[in-house]
Formats: sequence, structure tokens, C-alpha cells
Amino acid sequence: MKSIRIIPALLALLLSAAAVQAQPVELTLKEALNYAVKNNSNARKARLEGRKGQYKVDEVRSQALPQLTGNAGLVYNPIIGKFVTDMGTFTMGKTWNAQAGVQLNQQLFNQQVFTGLKAARSSEEFYQLNAELTEEQVIEQVSALYYQLLLNREQLTVIDTNISNTSQVERTIANQFKNGLARRIDLDRVRVGLTNLKTQREQLDNAVTQQANALKVYIGMPVSTSIIIPPAELRNIEPKVVTNDTVNYNNRIEYKLVKKQEELLRLQEKAYIAEYYPSLALSGTYNYTGLSNKFDLFKKGGTDYWYDASAITLGLRVPIFNGFATRARINQAKIDILENQENERNLVQNLNLANENAKLQMQSNLTTINAQRANVKLAEDVYFSTQNNYRNGLASLTDLLDAEGSLTQAKNSYNQALLNYKITEIQLIKSQGNIKSLLN
Repeated sequence: MKSIRIIPALLALLLSAAAVQAQPVELTLKEALNYAVKNNSNARKARLEGRKGQYKVDEVRSQALPQLTGNAGLVYNPIIGKFVTDMGTFTMGKTWNAQAGVQLNQQLFNQQVFTGLKAARSSEEFYQLNAELTEEQVIEQVSALYYQLLLNREQLTVIDTNISNTSQVERTIANQFKNGLARRIDLDRVRVGLTNLKTQREQLDNAVTQQANALKVYIGMPVSTSIIIPPAELRNIEPKVVTNDTVNYNNRIEYKLVKKQEELLRLQEKAYIAEYYPSLALSGTYNYTGLSNKFDLFKKGGTDYWYDASAITLGLRVPIFNGFATRARINQAKIDILENQENERNLVQNLNLANENAKLQMQSNLTTINAQRANVKLAEDVYFSTQNNYRNGLASLTDLLDAEGSLTQAKNSYNQALLNYKITEIQLIKSQGNIKSLLN
């Protein structure tokens, strides 16, 4: 009986836990950006590439460390060769040979290895910069998706207001039609318009749901997660005066990347030049060899004979002539550096262009926002005045519907202007190298 009583309590606990997990998550822009930086697939892959760069440094560093190799072998000679001299014939070896040994190699001087180690460290920094660039691109994309979602949410609000107003008009005309004060065609026109509005709302609502799902997928959040977008994010936009700040190239990851690329190319040139340098290496070997005419090498008391041998070698390698191959590689490296310098100049031009265009667009958007805000106020005055006149029989239904349509268009244009402003603001922040400030 006691276990039976426990079951309902457990079920209640599980249901309450499921309810907690199913609660919607409020997602502000800042929260969406921070979540995306940690969980976006592209950002995660870029960080993995950074870790790969660390391992590449370890790989290159290993060339400067001692190299130890072990070897072992067993040889069977069915026919043993003869060594012929004036004094007679001698057998060369035994039927069975066994050997085991180790070999140690250490680079004492190899300029190519040392240059490669510097290049590997720079490559690691290059991967880290590339990961930062990916994060910036994710921030820009998430911001655009987020504000587009807010815009469609605002358009839903506008449609809901239109549906409410049109429903009120429909009820008024329906009563007038019953009393013989309105025409059937007027009632049908309003009902057709109301149906169209409801259809538009359903389509826009589906689009909002799809955009929310796309946003969740892009930031790396499970699609099944229910989210709430705070409505104040777009309405509380306060346009700011655009300053004439210049581009600080040192803040731009793209510029850092192209400079790091130049550093890598110069190291590559040095690596090719290092082919002219001699290299010095130390090696040591130790071998233990066994010989026997029977397969009793590893038996105690056998007929085998074992001996050991070792050697230490200091090897100097001096390049003399390789058919001008090194010179050709050096010249190619110089061309790569010149091409990268052209890329740098082009990048600087594009960064300046993006900054100037963003500032101009911001000024244009501010003008548009002010104009559209005044236009919405004017459209509201016209609509409410026309609505009052319609009730008093001083305006036609066509006038009322036209005024309502103009108000809807004015509100949508104002919301679109706000969206354009926010997107351009993000582009301006990015052009000045401060896009990560959106995370704070």
C-alpha cells in the first residue's frame, strides 16, 4: 500500500519537472548573441581550427626534439653467399640472423626547422584571429535575424489593430444594414477586407514562427525550445547622432588577419632562404646482433653467437647546387608577399568605404525615421477624423478604408525605417571594429 501511495507523488514530481523544462525562454538580443557565440556551429568549428593550430605547433616543434627509433629483424638465408680470395673461399654469414637496436637523431642546427617553428606559432595566432572573425560574422548575422523577427512581430501588431478596427466597422455596418441604413455591397466589402486581413495575419504569424526557428537553429539552440522575444527591443530604439569617427584598423580582425598573413608569407620566404644554409645533426646507433646456423638464437645453450655494436655520428649537410630550385621558390614567395600587400591596400579601401557608407546611411535613416514618425501621426489623425466623419455620415466607406490602409502603410514604413536604422547601426559599429560591444 505504501508503494502505491508513492506513485502519484512521483508522477506529480515528473509532471512538474516537465512543466519547468517547457517554460519559454526570454531571449533578448544580448542573450541571443552570447548564446550564438558559444553554440553557433561555425563559431564552434572555428575554435576547433584554433585548437588544431596549437597541435600544428607541437608537430613542428617535434622536429627540433630528439628522434628515437627502435628496430628489430630476423633474417633467414637459405643459400649463404661465398667470399672468394686467393687464400680460399669463406662463408659470408650464418643461416639465421637476428638484430635489434635503437637510433637517436638530434638536429643541432637547421634553420628551416627553426623558421618553421616561428611560422607554426604565427599560424596558431592566425587561426585564433579567424575564430574571432567568425564570431563577429555570427554577431552581425544574429543581429540582423533578430531585428527582422522584431519587425515582423510589429507588423503582426499592426495587422491585429487593423483587424480590431475593421471588425468594429463590420459590426457597425451589419447593424446599419439590418436597419436599412447601409448597402449590402458595403458590408461585403468590409467582410472581404476582414478576411484578407485574417489571412495575412495567419501567413505573417507562420513567417514569424519560421524566423524564430531559423534564429534558434543559427544560434545553436534546440528548435523545440520555446522562446519569448521582448516587445520593447524595437520600440525603444533611440536614434543617435552619427559622429565622424575614423576607422581604427587595429580593431578590425580582417586587417589583423591580412597583416598576420604577411608575417606568415615572410616566414615562408625565410624558410626557402634557409635551404641555402648548412645543417648539422647528431646521431647515435646501438645494435645487438645474433648469428646461428640453426634456429636456436633465442635458446639458452644454443650454437648462436651474439655481439653488439654502436656508433655516434656528427653529420654536416652543405647544399651546393639544386638547379636554381631554391631561387625559384624564393621569387615565388616574394610575389606572394606583393599580392598580400595589394590585398591589404584593397582591404583598407573597402573598410573606409564601409565606414563612410554606414555613416551616410545612418544619417539618411535618421531623416527617414523622423519623417515616418511624423507621417504615422498624420495618418492617425486622418484616420480618426475620417472614422468620426463616417459615423456622422460625412465620409464614405471608401474614404474610411483608404485612411485605414494609409495608416497601415505608414506604420509599416516606420517600422521598416527602424529596422534599417538598426541594421545600419550594426554595420557602422562593425566598420569601427567594435561589434563585440553588443555582447556586453
